[in-house]
Amino acid sequence: MAATISTLGAAGLAVPLARLPQARGRRGSLSAGAAAAAAGAVLAASVSGSNAFSGMAATMSTLGAAVLAVPLARLAQARGRRVSLSAGAAAAAAGAVLAITAAAVRSFPLLLLALLMLGAAAAVNLQARFAATDLAADTTRARDLSLVVWSTTVGAVLGPNLFEPGEALGAVLGLPPLSGAFVFSVLALAAAAAVFAAFLRPDPLLTALARSGTGPRTQARTGGWAVLRTNPPARFAVAATALSHATMVALMSMTPVHLHEHGASLSVVGLTISLHVAGMYALSPVFGWLADRAGRMPAILLGQALLLAALVLAWSAPGSRTAVTACLVLLGLGWSASVVSGSALVAEAVDVEHRAAVQGTSDLAMNAAGAVAGAVAGPVLAAAGYSGLGQPAMVLVALVAAWAAAVRNRPRTPRPG
Repeated sequence: MAATISTLGAAGLAVPLARLPQARGRRGSLSAGAAAAAAGAVLAASVSGSNAFSGMAATMSTLGAAVLAVPLARLAQARGRRVSLSAGAAAAAAGAVLAITAAAVRSFPLLLLALLMLGAAAAVNLQARFAATDLAADTTRARDLSLVVWSTTVGAVLGPNLFEPGEALGAVLGLPPLSGAFVFSVLALAAAAAVFAAFLRPDPLLTALARSGTGPRTQARTGGWAVLRTNPPARFAVAATALSHATMVALMSMTPVHLHEHGASLSVVGLTISLHVAGMYALSPVFGWLADRAGRMPAILLGQALLLAALVLAWSAPGSRTAVTACLVLLGLGWSASVVSGSALVAEAVDVEHRAAVQGTSDLAMNAAGAVAGAVAGPVLAAAGYSGLGQPAMVLVALVAAWAAAVRNRPRTPRPG
């Protein structure tokens, strides 16, 4: 639900983001997404008849985002961002309709398929941040990308509060219990698809390809993984983004469990997660500006320093609610700095004809890393506690930092791919 309303916030941002860059000779885009996480988890438990299956909602949505990242990137390379983003949003809207249908017929397999389709919205949300960079100047690429990330703040704040209104709306419409929130998803995603189709003109990726002398029919068909094998800066950027995301997911996903087990009320848990989400999105334009001014590598290293500070707090003071809250805020800030800067580096590390392919691979890696981190975090928390959870994640931070130093010290060579 949170990401669904991000679509509405992004749709409202579409025209300003489209027109402002146009005056500077480039065009940005907007963010869109849908993953009715809270509603999906509750509905999964209800339809399956067991709370043990509630986690399948997030699992299937994440899997859908990972599976669809590369096909949507290929569609963008062949037909442009406008077609790819609007098609992805439409597919996610169909998934929301299918979720309502699954609730009506009480079919758990159908619900899993619906949640998988809803993952298309997360894939669109990620791809949209790259659309803002297709025609961006080098001096403002990270800032343009960060504005798209920032637009998701709307959904992060409003989305969780729409579960009860959704239920009320569902009752009026005669929908099955627990499915009303998906009506908002359908409306928001349909609006996003329409906005992409109507306002993302001229298409930023097709325009960039035309300027480079490479059209959709003549561009290289090299896959993202093949490009990464020969492009060290792009390989680092993809890895830094994925590993930073894994670090954030591992700790964040287990924090509500940790706080609840130590007697924190639901309001305290909710406030902590809200502050974390604010750290992730609200200050992203600041990190975008910093990445443009100071450089991508310094901003990525700042992100790693913030992540490390969060992990140290988790390790040293797991019993303090204040420390855990500060840890989550730092975790969100570190994620924001790392992902905004890393994504900007992904966009500029490869030539335009390979850009969408590499970006799709980056989104696939990011979702896969997050899914693995979330799956591993539970057993680690059970075995080593919250303090022990932060220690393995420190290895990921150290890996990114060491890799960044190696890339910075490598002599510059002509950019492959």
